[in-house]
Amino acid sequence: MSTDQPAPQLAHQIASQPGELERILSAPLPQNLVERVGRARRIWLVGTGTSQHAAELGAWMLHDAGRAAHAMSSMHFVNWAPPINTRDALILVSHNAGTETAFAGAAWSLAAEAGLQVISVTRQEGRLPDAIETVAKETSHTYTLSYTAALLQLARLAHALGAPSFPPEVVARVPRAVREALDHPGTGSIPQPDRLLVLSGEGPASVTAREGALKVREAARFPAEGYDVEYLLHGHAVPLNASDHLVTLAPPDTQGLTLGVEHAARTAGVAVTRIEETAELPPLLAQIPLTVRLQLLALRYAMERGQNPDIAIEPPWDDELLWSIGSPDR
Repeated sequence: MSTDQPAPQLAHQIASQPGELERILSAPLPQNLVERVGRARRIWLVGTGTSQHAAELGAWMLHDAGRAAHAMSSMHFVNWAPPINTRDALILVSHNAGTETAFAGAAWSLAAEAGLQVISVTRQEGRLPDAIETVAKETSHTYTLSYTAALLQLARLAHALGAPSFPPEVVARVPRAVREALDHPGTGSIPQPDRLLVLSGEGPASVTAREGALKVREAARFPAEGYDVEYLLHGHAVPLNASDHLVTLAPPDTQGLTLGVEHAARTAGVAVTRIEETAELPPLLAQIPLTVRLQLLALRYAMERGQNPDIAIEPPWDDELLWSIGSPDR
């Protein structure tokens, strides 16, 4: 991609996040949907790809409310369904209202037919009913804005169900933290390694590591992997060498394992960069601006490599029959 071409849509979507998050905070959650989820004994959060990452962090947010919340992929929920009953609720997280991911639509249908309380966290003007809306449909395949918006709505939902960590005065700090991340991302010194970019973190930061790696792969078509720091230590770090670059994420770093892995990596000759979110936010909410920093890294890699980050899925992967597998309409 030459420098005289217009900025990709991904750049506009990343930059729009502070304003869009402020807009979301200005509107109340649908109280009827909060009450429906609140009546559930267990809550299943389901999504695919980036939406699954949002589901995982959303489940942790609901744990803060003392709720039995479980996250899994849409395909897992459909083909290997857990024991569910009418006392449960399903929260489907979907960028595009279940219209472009076959198993997301199938998860909605399965849960509804089983008598669960079913709601969605999805884009504006989507086809799914009972939706907590986020933003308009994104114009780049590398989804960014809809992810951070979904996390914000899930935090608000968790607070409405009793989570003490996400009151309005705390979530109101998120747009400002995102703006600071855009202005000072702290990723400019991370070069493209010769072989592999590895991102790692503890707990919620491990989800951000996987999300960041996914953005780098989608936007820049560069090999990147994201790991939980303990999982990285238990074997996955073995082949890393000077051809790779390790990016560690915090918070959290509860017992200092991330710091210990950094030291071991440097001793093995691996370059290491730590990205630490300094905004005054609980660790789960801190993942929002931390993710934005990695979105900017993915965008920079894409521009440096001459890739179009707005078209991530191309043939032969962009095959209608392939993507329709698992659809409830098939």
